[in-house]
Amino acid sequence: MQAPAHTLGLRLPPPSSARPRPGRRPAVRAAAAATQAAPRRETDPRKRVVITGMGLVSVFGTDVGAFYDRLLQGESGVGPIDRFDAGSFPTRFAAQIRGFSSEGYIDGKNDRRLDDCLRYCIVSGKKALENAGLAKGSDAHAKLDKVRAGVLVGTGMGGLTVFSDGVQNLIEKGYRKISPFFIPYAITNMGSALLAMDVGFMGPNYSISTACATSNYCFYAAANHIRRGEADIIIAGGTEAAIIPIGLGGFVACVLVMESLEHAMKRDAPIIAEYLGGAVNCDAYHMTDPRSDGLGVSSCIKKSLEDAGVAPEEVNYINAHATSTLAGDLAEVRAIKQVFNNTSEIKINSTKSMIGHCLGAAGGLEAIATVEAITTGLVHPTINQFNPEPEVEFDTVANEKKQHEVNVAISNSFGFGGHNSVVVFAPFKP
Repeated sequence: MQAPAHTLGLRLPPPSSARPRPGRRPAVRAAAAATQAAPRRETDPRKRVVITGMGLVSVFGTDVGAFYDRLLQGESGVGPIDRFDAGSFPTRFAAQIRGFSSEGYIDGKNDRRLDDCLRYCIVSGKKALENAGLAKGSDAHAKLDKVRAGVLVGTGMGGLTVFSDGVQNLIEKGYRKISPFFIPYAITNMGSALLAMDVGFMGPNYSISTACATSNYCFYAAANHIRRGEADIIIAGGTEAAIIPIGLGGFVACVLVMESLEHAMKRDAPIIAEYLGGAVNCDAYHMTDPRSDGLGVSSCIKKSLEDAGVAPEEVNYINAHATSTLAGDLAEVRAIKQVFNNTSEIKINSTKSMIGHCLGAAGGLEAIATVEAITTGLVHPTINQFNPEPEVEFDTVANEKKQHEVNVAISNSFGFGGHNSVVVFAPFKP
């Protein structure tokens, strides 16, 4: 939907009587500067980016539909830590993955060596390809131009278990007991590298590490590769495995298959939703605290809408970063208010209320939740929410799911260091 012209400050040309006299310099430049062009979405099928597959490994399992059903039910995935003795820690609960199996996706010998961060990446990536109709070994996969197929999976922490075990062996047993896989399985780029090796994708391949903003950075970068004609299809997302004594964070991986509309149509792919645009920037303010005025976030949201060709009035769903810290949540609320003058039609929720903070993979799971909201017409609740701050004047879908036809959605992710990222999704319309 394109916003009416009057809401964007557009003006008709002046009547003939008001036109400049002959010999005088027309005020065309001044008029142009005062006129704001209506947003325009991309129409070139080579540059339109669509979502054709999704895959995840999460506290709610490895099936996307089941994952979203449990979010809609308002189920909490957080419970007491039992992967190790957390009795001496001030925090003794987390959103752990239980019962994970890589059978059928990773051979046994490699599976035993890999850090969980890498195992989750490979399984979720291959599941996303299956969802896109491109399962390894299928005719469709064989027909892909692998040189134009890429992988961009980021991580905030990398192979933390492998790193921690290596340090412990060094201290207790000496350098000879450090695993030969210590470096390759700990560094952050190896998830993208191993997944590409497994499925044969030879296109753009690297990892982005921008703390909790990582996944959205990967989506933004992947879309730009496609729009510049450097790739037809890219697996993008994030992976994390940090529930160990030194990490005590989240265990998760999630991936989207992003491809040009032209490429998706040629192979008659199932199109789930459309990626309209995105933006990234930096607060340049503090290592851990957000700017209280929300300036970095608000400018990032505005730039994402400009990239998407979307007017603020078109957005009616926001999957918020919403980590449940007073400073962070209020800064995000203030930023949203700076962009959206009328928030009465906008639903805002927090996926983290049920699955915890998944660090570099958080934006990936939240993107999947956003796309599922688009396809199902249901937005999941923000659980355990009572007595909100007065500044929170939005419908935050407190404690109960709601029916909501999503027109345009944004998903926010922000990371330590002031990294901000916003991506824009919408229902696919030919």
